[in-house]
Amino acid sequence: MNLFALFADHVRDALAALGREGVVPAGVDTARVVVEPPRDASHGDLSTNAAMVLAKEAGMKPRDLAEKLSAKLAALPGVAKVDVAGPGFINLTLDGSYWPQVLAAVLVQGRDYGRSQAGGGQPINVEYVSANPTGPMHVGHCRGAVFGDALANLLAFAGWKVTREYYINDAGAQVDVLARSAYLRYREALGETITIPEGLYPGDYLVPVGKALVTKYGRTLLDKPEEEWLPAVRAIAIDAMMAMIRTDLAALNIHHETFFSERTLHARPDGAPSIIDRLLETLRARDLVYEGRLAPPKGQPVEDWEDREQTLFRATQFGDDVDRPLMKSDGAYTYFAADIAYHKDKFDRGFKRMIDIWGADHGGYVKRMQAAVKAASDGEASLDVELCQLVRLLRNGEPVKMSKRAGDFVTLRDVVDEVGRDAVRFMMINRKNDAVLDFDLAKVIEQSRDNPVFYVQYAHARACSILRNAAQAFADLPTAPADFAGAALARLDDEGEVGLARLIANYPRLIEQAAPAREPHRLAFYLYDLASALHGQWNRGKDLPHLRFIIEDDRELTYARLALVHAVALIIASGLSILGVDAPEEMR
Repeated sequence: MNLFALFADHVRDALAALGREGVVPAGVDTARVVVEPPRDASHGDLSTNAAMVLAKEAGMKPRDLAEKLSAKLAALPGVAKVDVAGPGFINLTLDGSYWPQVLAAVLVQGRDYGRSQAGGGQPINVEYVSANPTGPMHVGHCRGAVFGDALANLLAFAGWKVTREYYINDAGAQVDVLARSAYLRYREALGETITIPEGLYPGDYLVPVGKALVTKYGRTLLDKPEEEWLPAVRAIAIDAMMAMIRTDLAALNIHHETFFSERTLHARPDGAPSIIDRLLETLRARDLVYEGRLAPPKGQPVEDWEDREQTLFRATQFGDDVDRPLMKSDGAYTYFAADIAYHKDKFDRGFKRMIDIWGADHGGYVKRMQAAVKAASDGEASLDVELCQLVRLLRNGEPVKMSKRAGDFVTLRDVVDEVGRDAVRFMMINRKNDAVLDFDLAKVIEQSRDNPVFYVQYAHARACSILRNAAQAFADLPTAPADFAGAALARLDDEGEVGLARLIANYPRLIEQAAPAREPHRLAFYLYDLASALHGQWNRGKDLPHLRFIIEDDRELTYARLALVHAVALIIASGLSILGVDAPEEMR
């Protein structure tokens, strides 16, 4: 039951009635009308901007239109009071009859309460992590991984058909550097003493790769020139790095449906045109590729500018600042050409909606890729890019030292092994993705209100504890939440109980807003507020015995309060599941 969607329908019905009466023009556009909680809870349970956004179209002052609408809304069953505030906001106070309906819906629907069909089953591709396969994942990758996974879960819960994708950057100079680094470890495994020069990867994670090369090739690679051994070493090293990355992601319970290799974009089996070749042919046929010169950049230097005749994409036709090179001076394709081909491939696979999760250092690349997707799909597809800011890893406020295994950074696995998957996932999503995040290893394992993941998980464990204690007090107590849907829920009239019901009623609206806005952090904030309300009500019961959840000489009231506890536990479990965090029944 989405209470806010229900009243949005009531507002539209009231406007339609005013249209039939000639008060407003018939068929006014209600697309911008919203019903939401008022900013100040003392103003009521619901608020709508209808009069504010429709006054001009209706040819009335906002407050005059609000008064007309208020009269219609006041006549609805369950509405206790309607107030017009300020220039024309309408606030509604419910009489309490709706809260039992909300709780009953949660108890019957269980963890599916709040699940939406807003996405309409539309395919959407969410590409995230996509770390270069040159070593273990570091803590910087962790934030994009968790954000992308939580966003994919949220979109799926809100009705989109989500594909989780990882783009393997297995073409280009960085994987050749990986191969040369692995070759040194191969020579080391054969007994040589090696020195790793500047520019190669120093971490000892390549030691097992060197040993694997010895197992497969023995000493035969030593006598071959680089152009012969490099492809073989590169393939084995990339496979080993991707196995390591998959293992690191699995430690965070992150699993992608699709792994797409960049090398396939460049491949020319049997001499046929590659995927990038075919893309350029298509763009040329539409006069979107030409040979020309770029003007010298103004201000900051442009990384891909060269003063020469070159193959350019008409990016400015699609909103970019300048046209972009597609080929380097040596005839090889630019990264941008490969990225266009990759996103065109996504479109060819049926994705008109795409979301990419990138690091903050790629911010300057966004506009050109959005232009490219628009061009490659002939305007049919859209690309949204979410940038994840840096993570500052601390311990008791001090920066954490580098990982010996990785050589020059702290690995994701080091962090997960130290503080646990749940702490990492919740805290990585507990701040908006475009803000820098301080992750303190000491703080995230504290058992206090200041540690959000503990506080939310403890609320679920507390709810389970209440239910276990109730089972001891009442031998015939039902166990299934749905069995409590028929409890005397109208008896839940204490302000704390009503406050919990209000928060629960907001869950479906939160899902439908956070998913298209690509803001899973809203869910983390909401769960903290819900947990705080449950803990607050439990503490009130310690001081005021008549507010305790279990009243042994009042079975009816106890059943109603247990229904509320079940509902809170279901919402917390549902929200944590979307964030990829466990909902424990006990805290150890």
